[in-house]
Amino acid sequence: MAVKRVVSSVLQRQVRYITAVPPTAATGLLADVYGQVAGEMRVVIPPILAQSPSPASLAAYWMLTREALHVAGRVDRARKEVVAAAVSVANTCPYCADMHSMSLYDLSCEQDAEAIVADRAGEVGDPGLRAVAGWARVAHRPDEPVVRQPPFTALERPELVGVAVTFHYLTRVVNVFLPGHLVPRGLGPGNRRRFKHGVSRFLAPLLRKTHAPGRTLALLRDAELPQDAAWAQGAPVLATAVARSFAALDAVGLRALSPAVRHLVRERLTAWRGEDPGLSREWCERLIADLPEADRAAGRLALLTVFASYQVDEGVVAEFRARQPGDAALVEVVTWASYAAARQVGARLVDAGQADAGNSARSE
Repeated sequence: MAVKRVVSSVLQRQVRYITAVPPTAATGLLADVYGQVAGEMRVVIPPILAQSPSPASLAAYWMLTREALHVAGRVDRARKEVVAAAVSVANTCPYCADMHSMSLYDLSCEQDAEAIVADRAGEVGDPGLRAVAGWARVAHRPDEPVVRQPPFTALERPELVGVAVTFHYLTRVVNVFLPGHLVPRGLGPGNRRRFKHGVSRFLAPLLRKTHAPGRTLALLRDAELPQDAAWAQGAPVLATAVARSFAALDAVGLRALSPAVRHLVRERLTAWRGEDPGLSREWCERLIADLPEADRAAGRLALLTVFASYQVDEGVVAEFRARQPGDAALVEVVTWASYAAARQVGARLVDAGQADAGNSARSE
């Protein structure tokens, strides 16, 4: 028990800008989520702790990630972890890229894992993993040919798109609330890989454990699957999880942000083709200039979370807190913005799936 408390304390200290709710203080929905996470992952991990001030956001995330990534389905865990790592690289999230490349040390090999982290998906040795990595790296860019002709079957689509959508959400949240590294800084290349091998051995039993689908569904209320999440059709439990989590995150947005900010984010997302805006924030300041002054700090935080989450810093958070000081408000703006981006990626993959199905029908 003492070791578990020490580990829990260390993990809580990784979270920045908010005070994570410790497992011993959790009640209600938050306690239910923590219990499921600890039961399946041994500890309540930092990405879970980082969302704890908003139990609804956290439940929605856990529902998505468990039912898409952890549950045994038609897609093997190695390909799912490849998608997680490649999306993490696409969103400049070294913390998540390190975490999921460690999984690949065990599920595939060191060389494949490090090729993905180094943004060299074409060097992955396993052909199947290489194809999925290439797709996941650009899945947010609707004009890429591989997005229109994905390297998986229609039956595999719900799980792989589900992992991609989940990590377009999670990487943005992690970039805001967790440090920019998971592997200790200062390690040379050899020690860095030895560290990853050690963690991968710890993870191995968890990665190979079989989880039955549907355990999370009782966490949130029933909802209809929206049309732009039709990529989940064909996997009934996952589709239910997507519908309920999306409805919960929609409600978070209604509570956390004004209609003007939500409209601005959605309008900008509609025009987005997956490009990175670069290091300048001029685009963001220009967009929020037309918002009421009271909305500008929230607008800045939401837009940066969507399009350049790695740029959210102490100054951006401080300006937001000057208007809305609570932890829950900060977490809910970040989680809704992350969800809005992830949902848009998924919506475009619905269009790609329909185009792929149409092309297949015409060729028969």
